[in-house]
Amino acid sequence: MTPRLTPFARGKTRLLTAVLLAATVAGAAAQSAPQNAVVRLDPSLDALIPASAKADLLKGDYFGATEGPVWVDEGRNGYLLFSDMAANTIYKWMPGGQLSVFLDKSGYTGNDINNVGGQYTNGRLHLLNIGSNGLTLDREGRLIIAGMTDRNITRLEKDGSRTTLADTYEGKRLNSPNDLVVKSDGAIYFTETTSGMRGRDESPARELPFHGVYLITHPSTPLGARGELRLLEKDPQGVAPNGIAFSPDEKILYVNGGLKINAYDVLPDDTIANPRVLIDMSGANTPGNTDGMKVDRNGNIYCSGPGGVWIVSPQGKHLGTIVTPDRVANLAFGDADSRTLYMVGGRSLWRIRTNIPGIRPMTKEKR
Repeated sequence: MTPRLTPFARGKTRLLTAVLLAATVAGAAAQSAPQNAVVRLDPSLDALIPASAKADLLKGDYFGATEGPVWVDEGRNGYLLFSDMAANTIYKWMPGGQLSVFLDKSGYTGNDINNVGGQYTNGRLHLLNIGSNGLTLDREGRLIIAGMTDRNITRLEKDGSRTTLADTYEGKRLNSPNDLVVKSDGAIYFTETTSGMRGRDESPARELPFHGVYLITHPSTPLGARGELRLLEKDPQGVAPNGIAFSPDEKILYVNGGLKINAYDVLPDDTIANPRVLIDMSGANTPGNTDGMKVDRNGNIYCSGPGGVWIVSPQGKHLGTIVTPDRVANLAFGDADSRTLYMVGGRSLWRIRTNIPGIRPMTKEKR
């Protein structure tokens, strides 16, 4: 006998079916869209992305495994920094197209790579990810680096030296810090995976049995340069956390992982509460998963996902997808007006113009 559903259960079933159907249709649209196009699923996207906009390739088929872009305001135009995890290098890209090495040994300062680095393929080569991953700036404009294989969070000082802000939790080494964001009060939030460890989750060097979301409380306070490290969450929604970003008012922290974006309320002491799923991309009929994530000044979320970069409203509605030939790993708003979205992934660097400025790391001088 088939069980009868209550009206409430029938409503939930219809809602779930509609969500999964919408994600499937969106995935199919992204899969069939021309390269570098913008798939528009909601009319409101026209206010965010110009009708004629497409992803422009700035440097293609050159890098190993790009990640962690951040825009730096300096001089007349500023510049973009981003990681190449396979090259263990942070690159500097100038608006005129000039590319240079900004920092060597960005995420692994050792010399023996026989037993370190996560295995990775960029579609052409099989590589080891040993370099830095996520990058951001603190209130003083100093670069904060997620060192995957050194298994730490470091700060690049103005004199070129590095200060370790976190490398252990309760006496055990961190796994592989992945991405990070700095709150306006100076607190640093970061996620970790095992992507910089040989064997990843099965690595014999692994000391912490979970993947964490962490908080470094005010590293410049009297607690010392390192601040205090707090564990906020273990394996949110049962998977390793990846991208991380704040809402414009910093009252919500977004953390993604797998195929979900999760939202948390940010409490006055900088801890988080009330975890919930903002959007589940599992119905998309396109390969890919969540990764880097940024937010514009209207609260819309730009997140790596199946088929490209998903644009999601603050209410969790999928508005559209920026389609690129290769998978996008991470992204950052840049240029003087904060209306250029830079995207990195695998071997390439792209950008696309937006109508709404994006949120950039808040320094004392500029946002």
